[in-house]
Amino acid sequence: MANLGSPQNTIAILQKYNFRFQKKFGQNFLIDSRVLDKIIRAADITPEDFVLEIGPGIGTMTQYLCEHARAVTAVEIDRNLIPILEETLGRYHNAEIICQDILKMDLARLAEEKNSGSPIKVVANLPYYITTPIIMGLFESHMPVESVTVMVQKEVAERMQAAPGSKDYGALSLAVQYYSLPEIVANVPPHSFIPRPKVGSCVIRLAKRPTPPLPVEDEKLLFSMIRASFQQRRKTLANGLQNAPDLSISKELAIRTLESLGLNPNIRGEALSLEQFITLSNAFSHDK
Repeated sequence: MANLGSPQNTIAILQKYNFRFQKKFGQNFLIDSRVLDKIIRAADITPEDFVLEIGPGIGTMTQYLCEHARAVTAVEIDRNLIPILEETLGRYHNAEIICQDILKMDLARLAEEKNSGSPIKVVANLPYYITTPIIMGLFESHMPVESVTVMVQKEVAERMQAAPGSKDYGALSLAVQYYSLPEIVANVPPHSFIPRPKVGSCVIRLAKRPTPPLPVEDEKLLFSMIRASFQQRRKTLANGLQNAPDLSISKELAIRTLESLGLNPNIRGEALSLEQFITLSNAFSHDK
């Protein structure tokens, strides 16, 4: 089977199997070998690595991964792609195909079985509509992860990497940066895919943090505060916390705590860094 990093080979295999793209799976297949090379370099795949690939499609990226890694497990939700993957990956003895929903898998068990519990590398070309649940699921599953290198919508990548005070900064920025150090490594235009998406894409590498940037006393409280702070961006942080149904923080307590930390009582959530959110949540934790 020829390598798939070209439009001609991709079209040929799709026609052979009479494959029909399904909108519900957000399918856009890469046809740009230069982008594939960039992903491999960014993910820093070595012959010792076990790689989990999410959404292999017809196996374009999987072929590249198999040529660089010790072993690759590719998880694909669309069973119509399984016969194609069996052909395109047929010559690779280090490839395994699993037809399943990644959100329903026991990922910690997978890492234990395939990599003796050591941190693994994740590579994915994610459907845009499900990017956030998959990425947060990987980090929250307590699966040992070294890095996650993903193709996502440009706008989403910019939000993941955004700094306080910018228009892209929000709850997603803080959640991703709590678990990882994000770095956009490539911009990918629509013509790099079949079919062409309507928006630009980015490859972003999320290097897993060994620990949060500061110790956190109550992780659930921290994330509840972050969500509340960005639900109504125009409101002050104190008002946002007071209005959150899952928090019992009065406006008076919020203002008093902000002032005790040297912060303006009228500050908005978008102005606070991750470290400041952690310090604030720890202060509220003491006041319980």
